[in-house]
Amino acid sequence: MPTNGNLPLKLQFGLINHEGRYLTAESFGFKVNASAPSLKKKQVWTLEQDSKDCHVVYLRSHLGRYLASDKDGKVSCEADGHNSDCRFLIVAQSDGRWALQSEPNLRFFGGSRDYLSCFAQFISDTELWAVHLALHPQANLLSVARKRYAHLSTEDGEIAVDMNIPWGVAALLTLVYMDGKYCLKTCNSRFLSNDGKLLTQSGRGTAYTLEFKCGKLAFKDCEGKYLSPMGPTGTLRSGRCSKPGKDELFDLEESHPQVVLTAANGRFVSIRQGVSLAANQEDETDMETFQLEIEKETKKCTFRTSQGNYWALVAHGGIQSTATVVSVDTQFSVEWRGQKVALKASNGKYICTKKNGQLLAVSDSVGKFGFPQSQKSLIFTLCCSVSAEDELLSIKMINRPMLILRGQNGFICHHKNSNTLDASRSIYDIFTLQHSNGAYQIKGVSGQFWYVNSSLVVCSDGEVPEDFSIELLERGRLAIRGKNGKYLRGDPGGLLKGDGLTLNNSVLWEY
Repeated sequence: MPTNGNLPLKLQFGLINHEGRYLTAESFGFKVNASAPSLKKKQVWTLEQDSKDCHVVYLRSHLGRYLASDKDGKVSCEADGHNSDCRFLIVAQSDGRWALQSEPNLRFFGGSRDYLSCFAQFISDTELWAVHLALHPQANLLSVARKRYAHLSTEDGEIAVDMNIPWGVAALLTLVYMDGKYCLKTCNSRFLSNDGKLLTQSGRGTAYTLEFKCGKLAFKDCEGKYLSPMGPTGTLRSGRCSKPGKDELFDLEESHPQVVLTAANGRFVSIRQGVSLAANQEDETDMETFQLEIEKETKKCTFRTSQGNYWALVAHGGIQSTATVVSVDTQFSVEWRGQKVALKASNGKYICTKKNGQLLAVSDSVGKFGFPQSQKSLIFTLCCSVSAEDELLSIKMINRPMLILRGQNGFICHHKNSNTLDASRSIYDIFTLQHSNGAYQIKGVSGQFWYVNSSLVVCSDGEVPEDFSIELLERGRLAIRGKNGKYLRGDPGGLLKGDGLTLNNSVLWEY
């Protein structure tokens, strides 16, 4: 069976005490407090399981140090490894909050502001922490028991768990945080109810408490039951179990961008005709959709088909979807050129489109093709004339109709008191992404559009759509250019501006 080839997302979250304040690891002196009103970098904790006892967890701060408690209840965050004082047990409560118990000392962790300790013998409100996930909320959902992915089944009006590879926009699920609980939202803006129905509005039946068991997720509904796949198609709904077993456990996996590519001839790149890539189709199906996976270190891309194979460079510069594993010949450099891209294969040549639509990696530069002397007679008759546009492709991302963006300082959200956008929030707004002729338009919850004003500030109350370019630059991160050619940037004060001149962390957005 093909798999998505991804590791589960790291479980990262903020912990909120009874006063609504977040547990914070200070950069100076490795001190901890519960003073912050919102979730930023210092408030993010990563859950790590013990290698021998999955019930024991360690909480790692943004500094790479671990929360610890000694026998007297003194709390610190200086340990650089899994020491005995860093071992905690999670005691989940019916309302979804956690009590954190020191495993060696059996005392509970709690407090407020600078007065934190781990010395309580019993759980009170002071020792309870709400969990606010810090990972990007759009992901693919994998059933641990069935080894299948969840997706929207529009025909049956349900979420089915029967997909081998999470393909297309239907496999994208969004976790919506509401009052300490989470809703599962589909790509068509429906909320999953505990009876398996998809509703237009969230409510009591669509709110779930997240529980963690051995590094996996379980979703507990308002009746204390857990979501699980039911029946032959794996309909996702609450079952009868009041304790999560393997059937009720899930992994969240990163959702790679899936794209369709249009060549200079106006046709979509496809594998419908066989294993050789050709731009010769006029409609978009799974055969014209490819998963774009970016390698973290080199930033090179692979293109994966819905059957699980990769594009690969073959003899004489041909491109075929025959590879089953990633290698040098399956990796391509992507050069972003406005609203189009040029792809360079491992032979150092750019991919160009022949008159019959076939893709060949034979061009020395964009607008110029060249071949070694030994290959000219073989290829020239196939390639015919190549124009300056034949190395350029348009890329349309199809599995992000709902867009959530997080930068180095937080999520992008509408500003409360103006038409501007805040790029430093711990909560997020969901925007709509539209594509037209290689460009994108971004629409807010009010139905109005983003635009860059004369002061280079991004506003969200446009009546007319304004074009932006999107560049998929790193694994899980993109950049957005305005029509002035500059990148959208989160400034130190949190305002979203359209004045970024260089590629740095301030212009890169998790999506």
